[in-house]
Amino acid sequence: MCVYGYVRVSTADQHEDRQLLAMQEKQIADSNIYIDKQSGKDFDRPQYRRLVRKLKKGDLLYVLSIDRLGRNYEEILKQWQVLTKDLGTDICVIDMPILDTRNGKDLMGTFIADLVLQILSFVAQNERENIRRRQAEGIAAARLKGVRLGRPMKAPPPDFPSMVRQWEGHQITLPELLSRCGMSESTFFRRLRDLRRAQTQF
Repeated sequence: MCVYGYVRVSTADQHEDRQLLAMQEKQIADSNIYIDKQSGKDFDRPQYRRLVRKLKKGDLLYVLSIDRLGRNYEEILKQWQVLTKDLGTDICVIDMPILDTRNGKDLMGTFIADLVLQILSFVAQNERENIRRRQAEGIAAARLKGVRLGRPMKAPPPDFPSMVRQWEGHQITLPELLSRCGMSESTFFRRLRDLRRAQTQF
């Protein structure tokens, strides 16, 4: 039997320290801990896929909490089926001891564990959808107040009109102009439209 740990954080700037500490307390070898820094919306994650290819009948997989496994209700249930039934791997959710497939393998124990899993999976997805809804509401409210979202657009250099004239006169190429301005092509053309709009007002 091999013992593995799975750790997931949603973004690269989030820390996995608490999950790693939990894995160390279970004395899982570092080489058997798989870490993804990716959203839990689905299971298309490189380290998770590597882990599943390693797992075999009788192995044990630890996760700190069910939402670290994933946040999509249907996908969690499907993966739980793959891991426990198809592969024959045991799973232990550390912060929810009832979700430990090594215990209660009789009909009642399996029924209770499956019921708890469905509830927790639903809660995980519901929270994810609530976060997305709150984000959308926040964005809509900010737009109503006239708040500009996203990165601020890069200001053109002082000699931008002169560089535009050189470009229009075929004295410099577009890539050279973009390099001198430090702009992307889309930003350049937005700034060009602003310039031409300002010129027509005089």
